[in-house]
Amino acid sequence: MTSDKQTAKRPYIRVAVFALVTLVAYFADRITKIYAMNELQNGRKVPVFGKFLSFELVRNHGASLSIGSNSTAVISVTAVISSFVLAYFAFKTTSLPYLTALSAAFAGTVGNLTDRIIYADGFLDGPVTDFINYGWSVGNVADIEIVCAAAAMLCMFCFSVPFSENSDKEKSCGENA
Repeated sequence: MTSDKQTAKRPYIRVAVFALVTLVAYFADRITKIYAMNELQNGRKVPVFGKFLSFELVRNHGASLSIGSNSTAVISVTAVISSFVLAYFAFKTTSLPYLTALSAAFAGTVGNLTDRIIYADGFLDGPVTDFINYGWSVGNVADIEIVCAAAAMLCMFCFSVPFSENSDKEKSCGENA
């Protein structure tokens, strides 16, 4: 029987995990966006949890909270660069938990970038399909994947989960170097 550490060192296992997590997360985002575009037309709002959570279609040209609505192409180029960086670190890690989180973040980034590409009128200037209204912000499944992945990686870092076999001596949050 092989340990998680031994399994994580095998490149083909890492590629398979990356591909599986990425595909499941990416298609979860795409399917929910397509469903939202079909079911939430003409301003239809579906309450889920009172005033705190509803489904409502919003086309967002900016980033989170519509920040940078006039800089959609810049946001898209940043997403392309971020995708390469996430994929690079996903293949550098020998930690299955980090690999899973990086794969989810990659899928979320590519999911939102897909919208910016397929709905573009110009160079990467398409809006992202948002539909989960939290009352203070509207997002989508890709946003949830990115935020959860970032939170997971922060927790792993703070609890000294090694990124790779070579990083066993990494310091946890709050420790001085």
